[in-house]
Amino acid sequence: MRIRPGAGVAAVYLLIAASLALRAADSGQSLTTEQKEQFLLTAHIEHVHNAPKGVTGVVRLTLSDGKVTHDAGVQRIDEHKPVFQGENGTTEANFKDSYKFNIAGWKLARMLGIEDMTPPTVERKFEGTSGAFSWWVDDVIMDEGDRLKKKATPPDLDAWNHEVYVVRVFDQLIYNMDRNMQNMVVDKNWHLWMIDHSRAFRLHHTLQTPKNLVQCDRNLLEKLKTLNQADLEREMKGYLTKDEIKGMLFRRDIIVKTFEAKGESAMYIRPART
Repeated sequence: MRIRPGAGVAAVYLLIAASLALRAADSGQSLTTEQKEQFLLTAHIEHVHNAPKGVTGVVRLTLSDGKVTHDAGVQRIDEHKPVFQGENGTTEANFKDSYKFNIAGWKLARMLGIEDMTPPTVERKFEGTSGAFSWWVDDVIMDEGDRLKKKATPPDLDAWNHEVYVVRVFDQLIYNMDRNMQNMVVDKNWHLWMIDHSRAFRLHHTLQTPKNLVQCDRNLLEKLKTLNQADLEREMKGYLTKDEIKGMLFRRDIIVKTFEAKGESAMYIRPART
């Protein structure tokens, strides 16, 4: 597990979620995803709750447009290195840790029909620096690390596993180098949220962990098949390079072939969240 300077995404959620709860009447829970995006782009910054030094940590802001008040998490890191040396002694070439990947992750989730599992995210400046403004997930009760420590069992284990399998497929598609227990958070309805993709979208034409492809939502698999270079280049302009998109499509092909080989026994339909 990697700990960044400043407060991490999930750590900020858990440290101040209770004390900064918003009234349901003005929290924006009834907004569409498009309305949430517009709100993130244009709402006035009312309050800065935490301001870690530098741009690597997540800053929590309260935004308001006069009718809706809701919080956003802001991440501004945009780090590129030819070679990165990890704390565990591993090295990675062509290393990137970028807020832009959080925006790309959101756009891709929408294309795949899994936008209910990662918060709306847009690009906007904060204190003169461009970053990813993400809708603050409502009613977070724990992260996955805490759940495992507490040995808390989801009330509907099948529904929970179906969401876990979506995360696994998505992370193989984007080659997420930093999925950990702290950037998967759980809301009060026991829905799982992916909240950080900043070390993803690698150039590799292979999967990171093929064994994680156990089952796949049927609708997600069909959406995966529709991805193509032209659509992705248009949607991801400014956030992913052509080579990053090409790598993702190579991985998509492997994922599709894997589940086609597994057959119907590996398929399920994830119900809509309520």
